[in-house]
Amino acid sequence: MRKDVTITAESRDSRGKNEARRLRAHGSMPGVLYGGAAGPLPVAVNPKELTRILNSKTGHNTIFNLSIAGGENTPVMIIDWQYDPIKDSLLHVDLKRIDLTKRIIVKVPVVTAGDPKGVKIQGGLHEIVTREIEIECLPDEIPEQFNVTVSELLIGQAVRAGDIPLTGSVKLLSPADAVISHVVSLRAEEPAATEAAAATPAAEPEVIKKGKKEEEGGEGAKKK
Repeated sequence: MRKDVTITAESRDSRGKNEARRLRAHGSMPGVLYGGAAGPLPVAVNPKELTRILNSKTGHNTIFNLSIAGGENTPVMIIDWQYDPIKDSLLHVDLKRIDLTKRIIVKVPVVTAGDPKGVKIQGGLHEIVTREIEIECLPDEIPEQFNVTVSELLIGQAVRAGDIPLTGSVKLLSPADAVISHVVSLRAEEPAATEAAAATPAAEPEVIKKGKKEEEGGEGAKKK
């Protein structure tokens, strides 16, 4: 989804760990801009601004403008990023130039809504199997998310990727039969629990028998 947001950046000539430390010390971070006829371009960007985009509702599917000092101003998307595992702060980001007239491939979240009848009435369990699907569409038509209502699902029923209504230029790339969510029965666990319960008493007679034999042996020894 395209947002009317512009983030400034600066091109950089040097690379390596020392350059990355210098950038971070000044409140910036390294990144690389890919795609288009211009080819890869190393840039320095503000990590706080990109963190806000990644944490927004549209996340990495957000299309925004990147304005490079003394250079181009182009629509881009975040295609890869790296976090500090301790500080949980952005360390590096890869950006891609976006041609707004060409279709692109993205993954969009799927959100389920409602309480299935198979859970409320039949006592089943609602399982989320897939949380996103892959689609192809024009950049300006990337959905924020897909909403799926599961209220009518009974035990044994499922919502699949092919059931999700698509609009505009959106084309489904994920398998149509991919399960988004389904309702399953909990009764399948009962036989296993019964077998486990039956197995516990079965071990006790052996111990009791053994004890009796030892006691009998002991009595026999006393009699002798």
